[in-house]
Amino acid sequence: MRVMIGIQLVMAGYQLPAKYQKNRWKDMLVLMIPIMTLMWLATTICILATIPKVTLLGAMVIASCVTSTDPVLSQAVAKGPFSDKFVRRSLREIISSEAGANDGFGFPFLMLATYLMRHAEGSEANADASAAQAVARAILPRAGDVARQGGGVGIALQNWFLETWLYFVLMSIAYGVVVGTLIRFALKYSVRKKWIDSESYVLVPTAIGLFMMGTSGSIGTDDLLSCFVAGSALNWDGEYLAEAQKRHDEVNASIDVLLNFGGFIYLGSIIPWSEFSSDVTGISPGRLFGLGALVLAFRRIPAVLLTYKLMPNTIKDWKEALFMGYFGPIGVGAAFYVEHARHLFPKVAEAAGDNEVTDMLRAIGPVVYWLALFSIIVHGLSIPALNLIYEYMGVQPIQEDAVAVRRRSVRVPPPSNAVEGDRETFIAFNRFSRPNLSTESLSHMGDDDSSTVTDEKIRWPDLESGLRQAKKNAKLSPRRSFNVPRLSPPRSLSRPATSASQVKWDQSHATQD
Repeated sequence: MRVMIGIQLVMAGYQLPAKYQKNRWKDMLVLMIPIMTLMWLATTICILATIPKVTLLGAMVIASCVTSTDPVLSQAVAKGPFSDKFVRRSLREIISSEAGANDGFGFPFLMLATYLMRHAEGSEANADASAAQAVARAILPRAGDVARQGGGVGIALQNWFLETWLYFVLMSIAYGVVVGTLIRFALKYSVRKKWIDSESYVLVPTAIGLFMMGTSGSIGTDDLLSCFVAGSALNWDGEYLAEAQKRHDEVNASIDVLLNFGGFIYLGSIIPWSEFSSDVTGISPGRLFGLGALVLAFRRIPAVLLTYKLMPNTIKDWKEALFMGYFGPIGVGAAFYVEHARHLFPKVAEAAGDNEVTDMLRAIGPVVYWLALFSIIVHGLSIPALNLIYEYMGVQPIQEDAVAVRRRSVRVPPPSNAVEGDRETFIAFNRFSRPNLSTESLSHMGDDDSSTVTDEKIRWPDLESGLRQAKKNAKLSPRRSFNVPRLSPPRSLSRPATSASQVKWDQSHATQD
């Protein structure tokens, strides 16, 4: 699960425009701090209202597992055919960037709730569980690190700030920047020297994901956040994405599909179906459906509607804010957080007598996995439903930012939101990937570019004039003719030999013939 998410986050990072985090840092700050905080608190209230036997701190731990939007499902929303047609590119980019970053920023919320529960004082649960946990600490070394430790809110906040923010988060960002930058310079040098082939070049994001997941986990930092930061640093100047497009990169798209299939098959295989109705936890199907509806309505939509005016560069009006608030899916990332959270607390048998911890541990699995299942079904069906509604209402696709894409075969169907330009090209509109965020033409990418991108935002009165203008701006490179050098004849045939040894060699071969 970690490997799949890590590679996906590297891909999400490098597919954003150059210096995207620098140019949109205000929008990202709003999404990471106030919106995620409101999402966490709203989900906590929804859990308290529907799930019995769970305390406030227990609900905060469970809610932190579903606070982040899923990086896999969000990328499908941001880059899918529906978004190609009907969602502006700036909104799609911020959805993709948010999903990549907040999957790592979910750890501070999980650790805050964990530290508050671990260092809580004065509760009856502490007194009842002290003897059992003393025995557990004597038998199991791990129990001493995850059991109740006392100290109060002050110690909890101190440890949360020092361990989570200064080391876990900031160290992850710094490590991701260093690794991504070093690999970017190494790739540029290798390309200039022609030391790297196309297959190895396009596999770099996968290699970065595997490397970051291993090394970040070894030093105890946030591996998910470091993967996204490394991917962003890899394409900081826009050259990696531009070069990958020149080389017709389909490898990463194929890896993306394989990881999605494998990840969601695994998620479906570990869903605890039997725990969706249990007398021990008090959870029932009715409570779970009510929780899913409450989370869908109040987890994200109110937070985005309250703050979207702080992000005028990416969210234009309340309709786009509603779209962004609705499509905050829960998926495989939540399953990763559940398994990570279970390692932060003693097992149910070790926490005997501590009802707050045991009730939370029994409820966290069915609640989080149900919300992931509910979100996958609801959000997965929402896109086809919206597509049918838009087609029925006659909503016209977005026809901005034309890109001339050269055909690879006459049998290839046109991309989503694209029309046929001529026998050799498609004219695609509102395409997600662009190496640079600026509105300047990218004609400097080279004559050998297969699809010259024109980032001029042109609004045409009709499609015919748009096609004419797009073909005019495409500046497609002419077909190259490869001149094969003529091989010169052997020296003995082109001119007489000038040395005695050469004459003797020719005579001996003539005798043999």
